Amino acid sequence: MLIHIRSLLPRKISSLTRHASHTYFSVSAQPSHLPPDEEARDVASLLKTPNWEKNNTLKSLTSHMNPHIASQVISLHSNEPHTCLRFFTYVSKHSSYCFSPPQKLHLLKLIVSSGLYQIAHSVTLSLIREFNRSGKVMLILMSCFNEMRDETGFRLNYPCYSSLLMSLAKLDLGVLTYLTYRRMEADGFVAGEIDYRTIVNALCKNGFTEAAEMFMCKIVKIGFVLDSHICTSLVLGFCRGLRIGEAFRVFDVMSREEGSAPNSVTYSVLIHGLCEVGRIDEAFGFKDQMSEKGCEPSTRTYTVLIKALCDKGLVEKGFGLFDEMRAKGCKGNVHTYTVLINGLCRDGKVDEANGIYRKMVGDGVYPSVVTYNALINGYCKEGRIVQGFEILAVMEKRGCGANVRTFNELMGGLCRVGKPFKAVHLLKRMIDNGLSPDVVSYNVLIDGFCREGFMNVAYKLLGSMSSFDIEPDCVTFTAIIDALCKQGKADVASAFLVLMVRKGINLDEVTCTALIDGFCKLGKTKDALFILETLGKMRLLTTPHSLNVLLDVLSKGCNVKEELAMLGKINKLGLVPSVVTYTTLVDGLIRSGDVSGSLRMLEAMKSSGCLPNVYPYTIIINGLCQFGRLEEAEKLLATMQDSGVSPNHVTYTVMVKGYVNNGKLDRALETVSVMVERGCELNERVYSSLLQGLVALQGSDDACLNKLISMVEQLSGSTRGLYDFVVTRLCKEGRIDESNKLIQSMLKRGVYIEKAIDTIIESYCGRKEHNKCLELITLVLETGFVPSFKSFCLVIQGLKKEGETEQARELVMELLSSNNVLEKAKMLDYVKCLMEGDETGDCSEVIDLVDQLHCKERPMF
Repeated sequence: MLIHIRSLLPRKISSLTRHASHTYFSVSAQPSHLPPDEEARDVASLLKTPNWEKNNTLKSLTSHMNPHIASQVISLHSNEPHTCLRFFTYVSKHSSYCFSPPQKLHLLKLIVSSGLYQIAHSVTLSLIREFNRSGKVMLILMSCFNEMRDETGFRLNYPCYSSLLMSLAKLDLGVLTYLTYRRMEADGFVAGEIDYRTIVNALCKNGFTEAAEMFMCKIVKIGFVLDSHICTSLVLGFCRGLRIGEAFRVFDVMSREEGSAPNSVTYSVLIHGLCEVGRIDEAFGFKDQMSEKGCEPSTRTYTVLIKALCDKGLVEKGFGLFDEMRAKGCKGNVHTYTVLINGLCRDGKVDEANGIYRKMVGDGVYPSVVTYNALINGYCKEGRIVQGFEILAVMEKRGCGANVRTFNELMGGLCRVGKPFKAVHLLKRMIDNGLSPDVVSYNVLIDGFCREGFMNVAYKLLGSMSSFDIEPDCVTFTAIIDALCKQGKADVASAFLVLMVRKGINLDEVTCTALIDGFCKLGKTKDALFILETLGKMRLLTTPHSLNVLLDVLSKGCNVKEELAMLGKINKLGLVPSVVTYTTLVDGLIRSGDVSGSLRMLEAMKSSGCLPNVYPYTIIINGLCQFGRLEEAEKLLATMQDSGVSPNHVTYTVMVKGYVNNGKLDRALETVSVMVERGCELNERVYSSLLQGLVALQGSDDACLNKLISMVEQLSGSTRGLYDFVVTRLCKEGRIDESNKLIQSMLKRGVYIEKAIDTIIESYCGRKEHNKCLELITLVLETGFVPSFKSFCLVIQGLKKEGETEQARELVMELLSSNNVLEKAKMLDYVKCLMEGDETGDCSEVIDLVDQLHCKERPMF
């Protein structure tokens, strides 16, 4: 393994550093033989004065000082290395030429080319410590060292090598750490104990555990004693490779040997490894064992276990462990709080997560960008876009720079609420902030436009990915293929599948299933079957899902014989039929009128060990109701419950519709009552069926609507879904004012129905009756509720189009106030971004501008 690293990987690292050099550092530094400029002499004289860093004249002189002049100043003070280092740091901060890493390195090369090696070593050590947070910048630094070595013969000294080893190890650049050690050794320096520890740790962090063990043998031969630090690194390496057995082997050796006993870090690493492979109970056992061995669990130990619980959805248990941790005197760090916040957000408890965030800040723990991203993701998943952008404003105020994922989450949130055009404007803003989009950024946008049916914009985005050297992946193509298939363009979608193959992107079952579904919807089952058989030959079928898609089409076409043949194909391919498979077959038999056959299939399903759930029962019950066989349907419902399968809202809805269609409104109402008692929410189909039954009895539609409202109120007391249904019906009939009065009466009774209000406002905006929208929004706010972002957005955009700019601005401020946004000034810019650009043409212009922004040569400061 060690030989493999030596022989193969240096070429890889060399290519990486060459790429970094080409991209970020292409200015060569030549030694200057000219006398110092007057500017350099003036600055050099100021460095002899006390407290020169605070001198305003010096600040003015250095504000535009280029690296060449700065190197002359350093040459004039070459006998004062400490002053030179201070000036290097000073000019890097104050000169517009020296802010970026490449320009700092250019200045370093000028110092080296002047032969000032002692100063260069001090500067190098400072830069290593400064750049140790970014692997990309560290590669640029390594490239610079190689260039200086080749051009001038400059070598690092031991302190520089030792610091470099630690920085590379910290960045998980294990192979580069080892190669640097070899160069250090070739330059005649003897590594110390801390250097050996660093190399072992770096190799282990990158999974080169065998190489690390061989290196340990060398350490032992030299005379160094293995200690807990080195052995813990090995445990870490094995755990990262999920080789828990090997980790335990090292742990057992540590437990027996003196001087290398497991410490708190060792236990934490092993506990983390156990959690990674799902052995959480054992991990908790090790936590208890720690205390018995005199190693108290640390914050890291608890955080690892809390994360494992939250990842399994056991957030409450995670909080219990958090309380235990605090009771034992361990304070949560930013990672601990972030894990809890993320767990709550995944459970849809974003307001509780916000409470933990406030507690975190109150405890003096400063959130990281990961914390903020978790909160933004939580708000965006719920469609609460304004709050998501408020988090972004808070980040900026607190000096926590947003990263690419921050913008990806916000763009994803906008796409979820059907606003992909605004997401493109946010992409431009992200690039303006100096961030480059990644493949996820484009996938979010392309998927958003595909879902809304704007394929031309999706194609334009696909084409613009190359501007950022981003290659589309399987997710990109799957979004496009799925959208095309849903639009009935399976032939075009198959061309994209061919393009995927040509690009070397591996096909997966999801992509091909989308294409199979597309051909099936066009009735081209032979083409779908060909793709299916090809998938089988390529061994890409892992589930019967693709076959289920074909079965579904055959089912709807009542091709029972072909369906049964397909079931045989499933078995032939070695796939186990799922509940969905059998349910589709049951549906096909019912559609063909073979109720007896569907019941036999239900029994066959049980015999095969695939226990039926509520859906096959519901399909048969629905079929029986459609055939007017209500008594049999009632009996099957009873049988289903006796089998331990509880009816759901679909089952009850089917029964309600069956009773109404057969003139038994009283039985339908009894079923609705049972639905409510069992916690099933009433839905639009139930309301529609009941209204149909009432109209059949009484004839008057308006009177029946009032009767329906009264009946539902008596049954359940909850009329939210009902009012959505009634308002939608009235608005479709053009009776918007009636639906408005109805909703206003509900608001005055303290009932807020967001969907219904959105429908009314959308209808009024369509008629350009914005004053009525403003009246409704005002009433909503007066009754203590907050209108949705969608409603605000529709009215604001409508007012702007009508030239009512002042009213639109006032409504924007109301939007911020009603959402409790404190950072109004910072948010206004983002709200402007949210409110602009809702046209395809405008979006295309923004995409073109994005490409130009990236390709345009920007000044580097």
